[in-house]
Amino acid sequence: MSNQTQIDQITERVERLLVRYEELQRTNALLSEQVSVLTQERDSLRSRLAAARARVDALLERLPENGDHAAQTPVGTE
Repeated sequence: MSNQTQIDQITERVERLLVRYEELQRTNALLSEQVSVLTQERDSLRSRLAAARARVDALLERLPENGDHAAQTPVGTE
C-alpha cells in the first residue's frame, strides 16, 4: 500500500469523524434543550402541586373536628 493511499484513507476517516462529531453536537444541543424544557415543566408541576396541597390543607382545616356534624345535618339544609 502506498503512502498516498494510506493518507487518503486516513483523510476519509477523519472527514467521517468530523461529520459524526458535528451530528453529535447537534444531537447534544437538541437534548440539552429538551432537558431545559422538561426541567421547567417539572418545576411548574411542582409549584402547581404545592399550591393544590396548600388548598387541600386549608379545606381540611375548615372541616369540623368530629364526624358527627355530617351525620346530624340533613343533606341540602346546611
